[in-house]
Amino acid sequence: MHMKFSKLALAVIETEAQAVFGLLQRIDNQFEMACEMLLACKGRVVVTGMGKSGHIGKKIAATFSSTGTPAFFMHPGEANHGDLGMITRQDVVLAISNSGNTGEIITLLPLLKRLEVPLIALSGNPESTLAKIANVNLDVSIHHEACPLGLAPTTSTTVSLVMGDALAIALLQVRGFSAEDFARSHPGGTIGKRLLLRVDELCHRGDLLPIVSEEATVREALLEVTAKKLGMTCVVDTAGLLAGIYTDGDIRRTLTNQYDINITPLKQVMTRNCRTIALGTLAAEALALMQKHSITSLVIIDENNRPEAVLHLHDLLRAGVF
Repeated sequence: MHMKFSKLALAVIETEAQAVFGLLQRIDNQFEMACEMLLACKGRVVVTGMGKSGHIGKKIAATFSSTGTPAFFMHPGEANHGDLGMITRQDVVLAISNSGNTGEIITLLPLLKRLEVPLIALSGNPESTLAKIANVNLDVSIHHEACPLGLAPTTSTTVSLVMGDALAIALLQVRGFSAEDFARSHPGGTIGKRLLLRVDELCHRGDLLPIVSEEATVREALLEVTAKKLGMTCVVDTAGLLAGIYTDGDIRRTLTNQYDINITPLKQVMTRNCRTIALGTLAAEALALMQKHSITSLVIIDENNRPEAVLHLHDLLRAGVF
């Protein structure tokens, strides 16, 4: 029985893969015209479709919006009852219909023509009403659905989705849309955090900054490490410049070597060549530096080498930077 399931699944995947591969022959002047039309759009791309095509349309609209082409999905049924007012003369409509004769879509066509709104069709039937009325028709026809009954939209919706992705990414490239632009539209996601979040928003400064003089005793340093709860303290010279750090690891080495913590000066046991960064550094860069050198904290210094703040690995993890 399990082998039968696998065989059926492989047949579906092969059918859809072949249909997608067939799109390579359809990236032609019609596709170029559609891209030019979308690129020239001063408003938004209004994507519409019924049923499964509507679900695909929502994803295409979302992909457009997140890659530099403002778009939204409009349900064609609702459009006939007031939502058509969403469309302005500055917009472009992208209509998806495998048959090209979906009633709710066809009803919209005279209204769109009256508004003089450019219409791009993703249709599986070049002889359909939608394909003929559209300014541009992108052929997303298929030989047959992956559904053995030939009824459930499967291959047809996959092909439409891929064509929508092709449009969105082609426009992304031409617009010069960057990774940072993408991050701005995804500020809460991992990509946004890696490309936008800076250490300034995460670090410990002011009264939270652990700092002692290199002339202090180990005992005084221990009290500061314990009080600020970062597992380390910055160590400064008499001029207030960063001389190094004293960490949990240094503490263990100090105790192992049986130094007298009450009289041993910190400068005798501290770590001098510590890693530092500046304010404004991307949190992702700070994380990479920590990983490279197997450390858990970084001192943030100003242009004069004075400690301004400390960034701990836990700060990055809490912020979702990984």
